[in-house]
Amino acid sequence: MMRIVLKIIVVLAVLQFFSCKTKQYDKSITVANPTFNLKDKKEVVLESKKVVNDTSFVNLKEYSTDFVYDMKYATEANFLKSKVYDCAECYLRLKTVKALFKANSKFMKLGYRIKIYDCYRPLDVQKKMWAIVSNPIYVANPSKGSIHNRGGAVDITLVDFTGKELDMGTPFDFFGPEASHEYRNFSEEILQNRALFKKIMINSKFQSFDSEWWHYNLKNAKLDPISNFKWKCE
Repeated sequence: MMRIVLKIIVVLAVLQFFSCKTKQYDKSITVANPTFNLKDKKEVVLESKKVVNDTSFVNLKEYSTDFVYDMKYATEANFLKSKVYDCAECYLRLKTVKALFKANSKFMKLGYRIKIYDCYRPLDVQKKMWAIVSNPIYVANPSKGSIHNRGGAVDITLVDFTGKELDMGTPFDFFGPEASHEYRNFSEEILQNRALFKKIMINSKFQSFDSEWWHYNLKNAKLDPISNFKWKCE
């Protein structure tokens, strides 16, 4: 009888051990943890237990503290000379966040971090921008929408760990031939900065935008629908 009791105790202990392991695995990601590993999971579970899939819109700040923000369109310091966002937030689809986190991890190993100018842009904001500057050279026509409206585009640059921007040859939103990836009449330092930037972004599942060195689209993001989702301002 004693042997039977001991066997039952051992079996229960083993089951409890594996149960604890399973629970630990199911916790997945801790929000606002700058060291989490997204890997290539199709779904993650936040602390609220809400399942978030790759196409869900999420706030980048809740996933990492390793980015620098200068959200130009939430101020008047932009080519529109107008504030078109009510407040500054960087929302993207989760799959874009995964790729961006991967790129930033590579840059950080080299002593740099990604600085963000713009992320997901609701369609109503695109319409507002178009009303100010109705020129497809500068603003995407909202009738067609842009990758920004799909949550798959970012406008970014690189800074060192002191916050100083790397010299990319032109400012953000500079509309001239010098902003193109093909423009070569720059110093070797600027050309190397752009080349490093582009190489790591492309290796992190992004595509460059020929005429704007700061603009990157997640591969295949154009297949996602245009959205008018809006975040709440505190």
